[in-house]
Amino acid sequence: MTRSSLERIYPDTNDRDHEIGGADTFQLHAARYHYAGKNLVPGPVADIACGAGYGTAIIAAQYPAGVESITAVDNSEEAIGYAQEKYRHPLIRFIQADALTFKAPAPFSTIISLETIEHLAAPEDFVRHLAGQLKKGGRFIASAPITPSMDANPYHLSDFSKNSFKKLFLSNGFRELDSFVQVQRYNPFALFNKKKGGRTGDLRKGLLTYYLRHPGKFFLRLKSVFTDGFANKYLVVIFEKQ
Repeated sequence: MTRSSLERIYPDTNDRDHEIGGADTFQLHAARYHYAGKNLVPGPVADIACGAGYGTAIIAAQYPAGVESITAVDNSEEAIGYAQEKYRHPLIRFIQADALTFKAPAPFSTIISLETIEHLAAPEDFVRHLAGQLKKGGRFIASAPITPSMDANPYHLSDFSKNSFKKLFLSNGFRELDSFVQVQRYNPFALFNKKKGGRTGDLRKGLLTYYLRHPGKFFLRLKSVFTDGFANKYLVVIFEKQ
């Protein structure tokens, strides 16, 4: 049975009664897509790691001006199947493929990839690979958590600061055009009250053991709490290929 997880949100099955995994998280995701939709370069668009496809559908339905086509890619067969069933649109083509090996027949004018890069073992390879599929002057609209996430989320392979995230793109032929930060506050006790069958059930088990094995991540979390309180912060940036 399809359900939302820490990796993907399925809007009609979302765990909406929980602050970490509920409607607030969905609204943050949707806001990123609305921001992207307002900043597209006319031409073909890609949505890389599109998940269940609701964000791709926002672009197609609400920001179609100048969009020739939208290629939406995700490595999950289930997510792509869901997207093809729920979000059919003449502008959209949903494709099951790995982002690091996917190759389009022609370059895109805009690439959107939101909350993707933190899941990758080699994020710079990802940026470099997709930069090669973007037109000169095209835009890469990307986002990532800029507060620690690897400790609570076992699917995250990298932690980023605002500077380290931007550096990945700036060192690969991009310049920054615009950005904004989203803040999502959370109750720390919710980390120990994981709801079975919901998104929070996927939070890391054995967190104390994880900190013992990775003390640097514990001190990174402490620094974040002292600086930002109990809040997750997400950076969304528009980069232009030079």
